Amino acid sequence: MFKKILIATRGEIAVRVIRACRELNIPTVAIYSQADCDSLHVRQADEAICVGPPPGSDSYLNISNILSAALLTESEAVHPGIGFLAENTTFAEACGAVGLKFIGPTPQAIELMGDKSRARAVVKAAGLPIIPGTDDAVQSETEAVKIAREIGYPVAIKASAGGGGKGIRFVENDDELLANFSLAQNEARAAFGNPDVYMEKKILNPRHIEIQVMGDEHGEILHLGERDCSIQSRNQKLIEEGPSPALTPELREQIAQTALSCARAGNYTNAGTVEFLLEPSGNFYFMEMNTRIQIEHPVTEWITGLDLVKLQIRIAAGEPLPLRQEEVRIEGHAIECRINAADPDRNFAPSVGRVDELILPGGPGVRVDTHLYPGYEVPIYYDSLLAKIITYGNDRDEALERMDRSLREFKAGDLKTTAPFHRKILQNSVFRMGEADLNFLPTHFGVK
Repeated sequence: MFKKILIATRGEIAVRVIRACRELNIPTVAIYSQADCDSLHVRQADEAICVGPPPGSDSYLNISNILSAALLTESEAVHPGIGFLAENTTFAEACGAVGLKFIGPTPQAIELMGDKSRARAVVKAAGLPIIPGTDDAVQSETEAVKIAREIGYPVAIKASAGGGGKGIRFVENDDELLANFSLAQNEARAAFGNPDVYMEKKILNPRHIEIQVMGDEHGEILHLGERDCSIQSRNQKLIEEGPSPALTPELREQIAQTALSCARAGNYTNAGTVEFLLEPSGNFYFMEMNTRIQIEHPVTEWITGLDLVKLQIRIAAGEPLPLRQEEVRIEGHAIECRINAADPDRNFAPSVGRVDELILPGGPGVRVDTHLYPGYEVPIYYDSLLAKIITYGNDRDEALERMDRSLREFKAGDLKTTAPFHRKILQNSVFRMGEADLNFLPTHFGVK
């Protein structure tokens, strides 16, 4: 096992990784920007080192500074967390080049499956269902129009190196495509350092279903069930749950086996998520693979009883998976609400400031992952995620009731959060019946 791990991220996921390491008796090193000097992950780690000024490009994306911090602190491994460098092939390769173990998939797997257009080609070659679209990056507006007319509008323009719902534009006709194509390329370059985009047909009224996979370095890979992530705003997930209320046992097995085939086609190791769009007819299509742990991983941890971050670390240390597929048990139901610093009454305008009061929910079947504490100053530079509330029940109704109670209990002083908006979603009859798809928020709340 590793003697020390550097955590190359911030926020609640950094705290989450520190806790896993502590239970494994592994000392940790936190990195932080000047804006995060008082952040909770800095306080909880055994050591902490500043890697740059507030902008993420100068700190959490500064590969040379992060590697220097790891070597100076004699760390043996690096956990990239979520976002920033988590799916960066160059960073994973650089870690290996200086003798650090990257806790995640291999650089080759990140390059192959983390690049959306390459992953599509791999999955298509394996004979698995993909959304009609391009296998390679689209280079020009003329080519884009030709492709869009062939596959039929509406179409999506997506960043090849994208993730987290970023770098996506939907267009309905030639004029919209021409107006958005270069903008999509520029967004891709700014967000991911790669201007390549690909195109695919927009599936109407789908649900977003993702399968958690985990592979060791001895050739074994298994799935840990699905999560339904259909409640989204601007392609950002707001609520996730598992199991999905939309799947029959037969369809659940089909999607899970397809996910395993995708992961095997990419020679995948460590934690990953294979994402699908599910049509009302029951047809489903590979959308992308996220080559990292996901924000919503606690949903899977509740219903399987497994600690996915500990599994990541053990796999990276060379240990085999501790169970076989037939030993995986999915029990009960779990729901996660992402609490963001945003004002739902002002079109989700960002909310920043001091957390003078903090009340976190608790009780049976309630988990809160957060980096907040009383007196914490929410910075303006980073993602707006403040906390994740995850509830568990013997069935979906119990998990929903616990979530509603938890959202009522959550308080962050005068800071505006999305907690009240989540309660409105939970009280909607379509959501309560388990029938919400990706059009749910635009249709019922006017939120795009």
